[in-house]
Amino acid sequence: MKIEKITTLGELKKAGYQSKSIKDELRDNLIENIKNKVTTFEGIHGYENTVIPELERAILSRHNINLLGLRGQAKTRLARMMVNLLDEYIPVLEGSEINDDPLQPISRFATELIADNGDNTPITWLHRDERFAEKLATPDVTVADIIGDVDPIKAANLKLSYADDRVIHYGMIPRANRCIFVINELPDLQARIQVALFNILQEGDIQIRGFKLRLPLDMQFVFTANPEDYTNRGSIVTPLKDRIGSQILTHYPDNVDTARTITAQEARLDIRQSEAIHVPDLAKDLLEQISFEARESEYVDVKSGVSARMSITAFQNLLSTAERRALLNGDKKTSIRLSDFVGIIPSITGKVELVYEGEQEGADFVANALLDNAIKTLFPRYFPKVEKLEKQGEETVYDDLISWFFNGDGFELLDSFNDADYKVKLDEVTPLDGLLADYQPDIEKEDVYFEKEFILWGLTQFKKLSKYRYSGGLQFKDPYGSFISGL
Repeated sequence: MKIEKITTLGELKKAGYQSKSIKDELRDNLIENIKNKVTTFEGIHGYENTVIPELERAILSRHNINLLGLRGQAKTRLARMMVNLLDEYIPVLEGSEINDDPLQPISRFATELIADNGDNTPITWLHRDERFAEKLATPDVTVADIIGDVDPIKAANLKLSYADDRVIHYGMIPRANRCIFVINELPDLQARIQVALFNILQEGDIQIRGFKLRLPLDMQFVFTANPEDYTNRGSIVTPLKDRIGSQILTHYPDNVDTARTITAQEARLDIRQSEAIHVPDLAKDLLEQISFEARESEYVDVKSGVSARMSITAFQNLLSTAERRALLNGDKKTSIRLSDFVGIIPSITGKVELVYEGEQEGADFVANALLDNAIKTLFPRYFPKVEKLEKQGEETVYDDLISWFFNGDGFELLDSFNDADYKVKLDEVTPLDGLLADYQPDIEKEDVYFEKEFILWGLTQFKKLSKYRYSGGLQFKDPYGSFISGL
């Protein structure tokens, strides 16, 4: 007989069921996972040697946990994934508001129910997916919301005195007894509300409106917070910090490959986009590099962070830009162009918090500057570095290309070009073929035209060419030729 088929307290005792605290559940199941080489936090990338070992140590230590880090660092996701470490089912007294353990009841309702029914007391089974509760800390949260209060309507209906503990209406925390309870953005919780958590964290009980009531709750708390200097809206009070067993610092991906993996996993693209649009590897690297540039930019507030969600939404916008172009041109399939990156600007402007200098320049300027800086950073990894100071008369690998522009009237790439016209136009710049042959000989056929355009954009960052954006597309010119001709 499967244990979850048991329906009464007597059957549960006969089956030999042993009660276990939630922290012991987490600990025991984590130990089994570690022994059996089972990945507990599947799909979390970049934390394998930092955050996850610390989180596992905290669980083994039976600690309540504070995940401290900037926005978009998977703090809430980590907390939600801890549910997978719980037992699949636990028994609960039927009708209990606070998930009373049939073998260790703590509420008045539970003890009276068992006293009246004995071994025939009905029980139900709670699945681990239902053992997760979450509250976003906001300034309007009250003690009554999270812990409980006297309910005058219940008192009137049951004709009870306010001195009777049956008039209590339990808040979110008691109702999440034997569950994982997450409070997001803990510093936003008013200090007096944080104080109300002291007893729960240290002694495991709650106090409501002066009642001599001791409910030894069985809880696993996980808090999330941004660093305290992120804003001036609040902080975690020191005694509360002291009661949280482990504080774990999260972080952003430390390399482009990890960031690419996260973006690919989280973007959740329409299958039609994935099948119809080819994305060169260089385009994926460039997209992630923009976030890395933002985290180092003088225009962006480093204290607020640059969420991984920026890359995810930018990737979605990038594909949508190419998809819209293909639809307008009647192309069934297309490939990402570097000029398509103009379409990701709205994904950047809404997700970076600017310092004063950035506000003065404007969000659009900053977004375009981040794209330019990303191109400048990646360019020397694919093609020879352009030196800042070159000896007069010294030949460089880019001379033929620069001469092509110097002797021409400019070169335009229109946004409206279909794939065929786009390729024909780039093929006109014949020196690009030599550069690819010499420095990217193993390039995939589908990536050729993206890298051709990448060379042009890259040389504008090193002042070898000039680039002008207008409503219809892009124009590349030789900057000195333009100056000489008086344009």
